[in-house]
Amino acid sequence: FFFFSSRRRHTRFLPVSWARRCVQETDYEPIVTKNAENLLQLPAIVIANLCVSYIMTSQNEEAEEWMRKLEREEEKESYKDPDKPQYHLCIVNLVIGTLYCSKNNYEFGIQRVMKSLEPYNKKLGTDTWYYAKRCFLNLIEMVAKQMCVLQDQVMNEILTFLDAADQYGKNITTVLGPIETSAENKTVSNEARLLKSCLLYTSPSPRDRQKSRMPSSA
Repeated sequence: FFFFSSRRRHTRFLPVSWARRCVQETDYEPIVTKNAENLLQLPAIVIANLCVSYIMTSQNEEAEEWMRKLEREEEKESYKDPDKPQYHLCIVNLVIGTLYCSKNNYEFGIQRVMKSLEPYNKKLGTDTWYYAKRCFLNLIEMVAKQMCVLQDQVMNEILTFLDAADQYGKNITTVLGPIETSAENKTVSNEARLLKSCLLYTSPSPRDRQKSRMPSSA
């Protein structure tokens, strides 16, 4: 099991039993329940960690219910102020997607990560891209080691997503604070192109995948 820190960009791995304590003994569930009608006032990472705790203890429906409530609140806020970005549900989905990637369920995890950043013009940012690209880097490593083979449909979805990140991320930096001269290329657009190149380079061609499925001659 793992949880995310909102102050530090890292993942901490802990036993599954800790997930049960998160639901039963820690403040996550009481805090979220107390603010059930005003979830957007809570730090997104609190809701995300509670949802991860539910999933790790096979209480997926509870996690989905909180996410549906969060989605309804964001829709109301977007109706009041269409130009104000809403990141809570995006962060929750990013965390859950990362969870599934860490459990080697890359196809579901990556698809959840990509879905969390829609629409790209409102959800794609320095912080959200930071967590998303870590999943892609891990995926590329597993593909390069031939420990993961992506279906063609998923591969096409990833390439389409990276093209969209390239398009919408031209003015989004990947570093916090002012960009130094030596970091001019540190944009989401540039990193998306690099990820796409790495993925295409490491992925076996359709012909190679077909050969790998063919039985060896006697």
